[in-house]
This record gives sequence, structure tokens and C-alpha cells, in this order.
Amino acid sequence: MSDKNENETGTYNNGDVAPNNGVNISGTSSVSQPSSEDNVSTQWETRISRTRKMVYYYNRATKESTWVLPDGVDPSTIKGYGDQTVEQVQSVDPMEGGVGQIRASHLLVKHIGSRRPSSWKEPRIERTKEEALELIKSYRARIISGECDLGELASTESDCSSAKRNGDLGFFGHGQMQPSFEEAAFKLEVGELSEPVWSDSGVHLILRTK
Repeated sequence: MSDKNENETGTYNNGDVAPNNGVNISGTSSVSQPSSEDNVSTQWETRISRTRKMVYYYNRATKESTWVLPDGVDPSTIKGYGDQTVEQVQSVDPMEGGVGQIRASHLLVKHIGSRRPSSWKEPRIERTKEEALELIKSYRARIISGECDLGELASTESDCSSAKRNGDLGFFGHGQMQPSFEEAAFKLEVGELSEPVWSDSGVHLILRTK
């Protein structure tokens, strides 16, 4: 299910922010299965693809994602099952937002250990995590000093394809981004810039805009 236009910060975004989903056409994953089948079966939850505006199922233990109800799984054990219908998802404009959603922009710096160590800027990223952190700190210092704003920097320096929108991710709600990104973003006040935030994608600066 993974679209090349998905973001690098969350599972269903508008650019290359690390999607939290590993969905593919067959609904399978190369991640090895945990030893406890019962634990795996209770780790399913519903999520939303903002690019396709469809509900899908994601297993937090195996990272498996699928468009259809997982075989042999009791729907009552799936977190969020029935809370969001396809019709409800399709009625929400990701650039207009809905109840419980916020809007944010971000700048992503990837490193060699990132989930996908490549970007629109570089086919292969080889900087270390330490180098990525130093780089993101330098960007934050430039923003705080007033030399430039996050959008300007994101458009040329971000390793996420949302760079083409000056880092804008549109509106998103709980469960749509990688957990560390979501937690940091929802703690911000409107107009506030985050400290460096780590995710599977790399290290981010997040600016809450609405």
C-alpha cells in the first residue's frame, strides 16, 4: 500500500515523511513474526491513508499493513475498528482538517540508519546520526535567530518530499504519524518550533502551524 508520495513522518501524509506503515500490495512484510501468535493478533489497529483516503489495518508488532480485515482476527480486538468509516475519511480534506487534528510543517534530516536512507536530494545518504543531529541543530539555530524560517530551509534542505510544500504536512490527527513525531507535534503550541525529534525516518524539526 505504500505510495511513493507518502510522507516520511507518518503513515498517511502528503510527501516523503516516513510513513509509519509498511503496507504493500500483498499486505505482507519482511519483518520476522514475534514468537507469540496471541500477542501479534491483539496488536492490530485501524489507520488512514491520507493519499488514498482509505482505512487500512496495521499491526504494531509485525509492522504488517493490509487494506482488508486480517484473516482470523476478531474485529473487536482491533484498536479503533468501526470508529472511522471510509465515507468519513473521504469527507475530510487533509488541507482543511477535522476535529482533533492539528497542522504542522517539518524539516527532516536523514542518516545512514534511517528507515529509508535516501531522498529527493540524495540517492544514498551516508551521514551518521551524530552528523544529522548537528545539522538539524544548526538549522534550528538559524531559524531561532531569524535568519530564515522553517519553510524556507525545508524547501531546500529537508530530506522529505514535503520540501516541495515548504515542509507543510497538512492536517493530521492521532495515530497518523510515527509515535515520537505525533507526541512532539501535539505538545507544541501554534507557532512553536520543536527541539530535534527522532523517528525511524531520521531527526526532525517540527513547527505547529494550526
